[in-house]
This record gives sequence, structure tokens and C-alpha cells, in this order.
Amino acid sequence: MSENNPPHNDEAALSASLHPGRQPALTGCPWHDVNEMLQAAGLRPTRQRMALGWLLFGKGARHLTAEMLYEEATLAKVPVSLATVYNTLNQLTDAGLLRQVSVDGTKTYFDTNVTTHHHYYLENSHELVDIPDPHLALSKMPDVPEGYEIARIDMVVRLRKKR
Repeated sequence: MSENNPPHNDEAALSASLHPGRQPALTGCPWHDVNEMLQAAGLRPTRQRMALGWLLFGKGARHLTAEMLYEEATLAKVPVSLATVYNTLNQLTDAGLLRQVSVDGTKTYFDTNVTTHHHYYLENSHELVDIPDPHLALSKMPDVPEGYEIARIDMVVRLRKKR
């Protein structure tokens, strides 16, 4: 990783760059750290946000759809509806704790790694995987219409097994 891209496991530095006003005091305890991350992002740590955050962030960097997280929550006996999962994922994305990656018009993943990076989409297994090269760059950008600026560039390279 370059100095401009902190490693994902350095969540204190990542959160400090996202929310310079309040840095969470992370301890390595997933329950405590989720509470700190939510409060640093200005979100109230409700039971549902805490439980879903623990499922999301307690296993390292990952890519999940709302349906995948709902299934994990159900298996963990977390009483939430699919609508609550969607709402929570959108709130965490708006707060900068998750990154939304759309693969096509029907599938959206939520990435716990919010640093700048791109993805492979494995069509056969419907899996999203980080592209490991931090120096990947586009060589020519389109002209941006007046009054707009580029917020972020998401590159998804679709892969399938050779036939």
C-alpha cells in the first residue's frame, strides 16, 4: 500500500481521515470498536446497528449484499428485518463506514474497505474481490460537465472461467 492509502486494518487512521473531528478509541474488541465507530460517525449505537456492525466489521475486510448480511443476522439470531438491514447499510455508507459497489443494475455490494481500490467480479460465483494493485490507474479521464466534479471512480472488472 502507498502512504496515501492506509491499510484497511488500521481503522483508527482510516476513521481519523474520514472523521477528523472525533477519533474512535479502538481496542480490538469488536463490540467496543463498533460502538466507537458508530459514535465517531455521528450515529447512535442502537442494538440493531451494533449487532449488524459486529457482523459486518468483526470479520475483517469483506463484501456483502444486504441479503447476505440478513442471512448472517438470521443465523446469528439477530432479530432484524431485511428493510432494517438495507436502512442500516445505507446509513453506514452515508456515514463513510462502508463503500457501496454496484456490479450491475440488480446487485449492490457493501465493502467494509473504504480505501481507494477497485474490484474483480467473479461472474461464476457472484463474488466481489479487491484488485490487489494499488497503482492501477486510468490513463484518460472524460471531460466533466460544468458544475460537476468526480466524486469517486469505481472500476469493476468482470471475470469468468475460461470455457
